Amino acid sequence: MAMNLPVNEDELAFKFACQSSRLVNSNGFWVGDDPFMYSVPLLLFQVSLVSIFTRSIYLVFKPFGQPFIVSQILGGVILGPSMLGQNATFATKFFPAKSRIVLETFSVFGIMFIVFLIGVKIDPTIILRSGKRALVIGILGFFAPYALSGFVAFLLNRFLSLDDDMYNLLPMVVSIHSMTAFPVIAYFLADFEILNSEIGRLASSSSIISDLLFWLYMTLRYTVKMATEKSLSTSMGSLMSTAVFIVLVCFGIHSAALWVIQHTPEGKPVKERYFFSVLVAFLGCGLMGQVIGINAFIVPFVVGLVIPDGPPLGAALVERLDCFVSVLLMPIFFIICGLKTDVFAVQKLKNVVVILSIAVAALFGKIIGTIVPPLICRMPLRDALSLGLIMSSKGLVELALLSSLNTVHVVSDECFTIVIISVVVVTVVVSPLVKALYDPSKRYLAYKRRTIRHLRGNEEFRILACVHNQEHVPEIITLLEASKPTKEHPIHLFVLHLVKLSARASSLLIAYLPREKPSHELSQSERIFKVFKKFEQENHSNLTLHCYKGISPKATMHDDVCSLALEQRTSLIIIPFKNVYRHLNKNVLDKAPCSVGVLIGCRNQESVPYIVGESSWFRVAVLFFGGPDDREALAYAKCMLENPSVIVTLCRISFSVAAVGGSTRRKLLDAEILAEFRRISTDHKRVSCQEKTLMDVAGLHAVIRSLENAFDLVMVGKHHGESERITELRKWNDQGELGAIGEMLAASDFNGGPSVLVIQQQTRVWGLRDPDESLRLRRISL
Repeated sequence: MAMNLPVNEDELAFKFACQSSRLVNSNGFWVGDDPFMYSVPLLLFQVSLVSIFTRSIYLVFKPFGQPFIVSQILGGVILGPSMLGQNATFATKFFPAKSRIVLETFSVFGIMFIVFLIGVKIDPTIILRSGKRALVIGILGFFAPYALSGFVAFLLNRFLSLDDDMYNLLPMVVSIHSMTAFPVIAYFLADFEILNSEIGRLASSSSIISDLLFWLYMTLRYTVKMATEKSLSTSMGSLMSTAVFIVLVCFGIHSAALWVIQHTPEGKPVKERYFFSVLVAFLGCGLMGQVIGINAFIVPFVVGLVIPDGPPLGAALVERLDCFVSVLLMPIFFIICGLKTDVFAVQKLKNVVVILSIAVAALFGKIIGTIVPPLICRMPLRDALSLGLIMSSKGLVELALLSSLNTVHVVSDECFTIVIISVVVVTVVVSPLVKALYDPSKRYLAYKRRTIRHLRGNEEFRILACVHNQEHVPEIITLLEASKPTKEHPIHLFVLHLVKLSARASSLLIAYLPREKPSHELSQSERIFKVFKKFEQENHSNLTLHCYKGISPKATMHDDVCSLALEQRTSLIIIPFKNVYRHLNKNVLDKAPCSVGVLIGCRNQESVPYIVGESSWFRVAVLFFGGPDDREALAYAKCMLENPSVIVTLCRISFSVAAVGGSTRRKLLDAEILAEFRRISTDHKRVSCQEKTLMDVAGLHAVIRSLENAFDLVMVGKHHGESERITELRKWNDQGELGAIGEMLAASDFNGGPSVLVIQQQTRVWGLRDPDESLRLRRISL
């Protein structure tokens, strides 16, 4: 079997490996076959071995803030000639030379699929929405490290006598360390769960600009090289054929993908024949790209890029291919990188110094180029430095580029190993620094009280309502109608449709803008916002509405909620209760810059009026045990009294066992608001107060059971004044975001009852140690 390995651009060197064409499948050791002499069992063993090694290393390095890419590289290196491969028996038995052609082919095939999926996940329009800051950071993020590392390379070449291989390699080393690959940045941000943070979005936008500049530079350099070493006609022919091919891909496949999306109803899966057609088009374009001489990594990326990200088509492709690619094909690529990395091939210390000096210069240039614009825009130094470090991270794209250059012997084994080491060192240094410097939740620390209780006079009530799907809309509308926006107490409403990130490499938080041309096929977001728009029209002079859509990973969805609440200075966040989103609700409660209400919808939706009208009464109960959260719930009930159709019942609950905790200040504040509400009850027929002293938890269950058919909405705080009974409840009934009493109200045996709103007063305020320090904090807010 002949293997053609191009060693340079003028000649081909041929190596022949003699092997029987029947050595594919083993018949088993029972008939005397050695499974490792056959290609299929050998490949399965190699992939399994590297997967086990990389996962094991990741478990060791994860506590030190290292991303998975570091473990994958180290796993390949350990199995290569640098460590275990030094053992001749291990190398010839498990990674023989005859298996290289199979691994190399699978490696390139895997990279094509990886790059294809990366292209599918990218929204090209993000470049148009990047803004001036991201544009400047992206440009400086490429040219600043390129200039600095290029200058260092020039000095090293001038004062050190470098050999020809190193001299020819310097431009490529400068380019690789100056690039900021968007796929690498996207994986880094996702790994650290900061994809939809402020820094994450800025890094995503800036890296696309920087990556585009790098590939434009590489294209120009390749064209000039072809014109110099071949001929101008060859260079222009190659460039024109590439341009025509890419244009055909963009218009042909993009149009076909749009047609598929238009013929796939929302919420329905993509038909099998469409999925098959996309894969055939991808493989066919890859073949045509190879025929006309386009790099195997460029065509798949362009094909993926022209397919719209997200559901239905992009999401279907990612969902079906992602596991196969990341679990099976990606480890094979790292096997190849590891087998090519041989630390014993490094013979000249001078070469190590040269390449590492360039890497360090590029790192400093990258940091300087990316932190200056944010600092000018008054971004905190820690955040700006974190951005610079994130933009300096290296990974899959750099390794793929190095591997392809090593395959055609543009990069020697020695230089390849040194550059690999420099890439790993940069990533190892950058990752823990970013983790130590950047905590996105710190930016949600407010400097003044933003609660319902601390609203002053006719101050506008600013509410952020979060929606996952249409089923949450009626219960939120009902709650807002009960709040009754008036001319004296207007409401500024912000609606955020939260969508789980699927088949996208970058998150999105944008204000909703209606289509220029109305369509009969409305998206889920449009249907949700349409209902709220109608609600705004019904309260036209008293309510102002702004709609937003946030697309982000489920694990970091709370960043969209908290950042929007902070930016819009809201006093209350309303989030619907759903078991699958308990992690989101808990994070919002932990990090929110204002008060939060978790809304548990009525089990029987037909029993709750969609709109609280004047023809019917809307009955509200407030369970008051004591503490800042219960006071916040009572403050919200007081706001609802602006609606003449709302009846409020205050149920003051205490236990016969004396309280075991709580400050004097808390008790005074509780007494103050209770006295205020009792005064209101004497003037209002729609307000009543009840006192209940209970002996035990069974009595509390009886009280809660009595609420089922008596009220439309029950409000209660998340935390309460300490007592022996509350502590007892918390031990077995507090699962996180609802608190002990909230969990009882949300229990499955509380069927057909009212909606429940569990409220937590703002906890994250600068200088706040005790939520009951209202008086001092009120002076701070003034």
